[in-house]
Amino acid sequence: MRNRYLDLLRAAAVARVVLYHLTGWSALTIVFPAMSVMFALGGSMMAASLDRSGPMAVERRLRRLLPSLWVLSAVAVPAMLIDGVFWNWKLLLWLFPIEDPWAGGTWTAALSATWYLRDFLWFVVLSPLLLPLFRRLPVVSVATPYAALAVITLGGLTPHPIVRDLALYGGAWLLGFAHHDGKLRDRRLLWVAGVAAAIAAAWMVTHPGPRGFDLNDIPLANALWSLAVVLVLLRISPAIRPNRLVTVLNARALTIYLWHVPILVAITHAGEAAGWPVRGDLGIGWRAVVLAAMLALVVLAVGWVEDWAAGRRPELLPGRGVPIRPSLGPDPVPVARTERELTAVR
Repeated sequence: MRNRYLDLLRAAAVARVVLYHLTGWSALTIVFPAMSVMFALGGSMMAASLDRSGPMAVERRLRRLLPSLWVLSAVAVPAMLIDGVFWNWKLLLWLFPIEDPWAGGTWTAALSATWYLRDFLWFVVLSPLLLPLFRRLPVVSVATPYAALAVITLGGLTPHPIVRDLALYGGAWLLGFAHHDGKLRDRRLLWVAGVAAAIAAAWMVTHPGPRGFDLNDIPLANALWSLAVVLVLLRISPAIRPNRLVTVLNARALTIYLWHVPILVAITHAGEAAGWPVRGDLGIGWRAVVLAAMLALVVLAVGWVEDWAAGRRPELLPGRGVPIRPSLGPDPVPVARTERELTAVR
């Protein structure tokens, strides 16, 4: 049976990510560390998929992840080349982003959010090895990424971004395994959450980043605070009624994630060129309205790709049951058995 509470968490993460990029409010990273929550949800779903399908789960996850990226790249890559950006072999990484796909010119900032798909891809590929290891040594497995991040931070090391992010978010992914296996119900874990939160707060206050207490700039505090939040959020499973907005956000989460930053960058540049305010209540207000309208158009135009990639009958708007054309993928999967993974942005 579909867990609507997890759907609610995922939808909240999508909304928080968009709001953070719209406003830049650092407090949002503390109130709800959406990125780690999404990796934890992804880990839980990946464990379920591996138990059900074995190693084939990797192929199925990638098949759901990549098509929406290809749609974005079909627009972005030609636009960059037309804009005068010289060919770079790393443009090919838009097909399979084991590293950050290359972006240049005005698209550099617009496409900066693709780091999440890179990290998610690595976690998916590594999961057939990580899940058995976790089940043999659960405590050691979960503790290892946090220990590695502490070494990186305290030692002043600068590893490759992929290595850094595996340490930063690996613990959340493995906590997702623990959630799937029912290992987060132990009340003693609340003490772990409390200790982790206290250490995170102390480190954040004594080691603020360039934007103050924005956790995106303080990796160790980010990981430990997220550990506490994930332990609390995933140990409960309240009954949640079906909600249309939550349904839409889940079914179109990847589309919203991939497109909201390019749209927001374009809106902001246009506003600045026209001399309109882009900061403060007025600037945030008008950009929010335009962003919502343009995201709605994009969701209607290309969001159905997520349905096709998941083997569902494509729909213009999820939840209405009105297909826009016959499915081009596998036979439609009953809603109670489908899964969504997302994303969010730092």
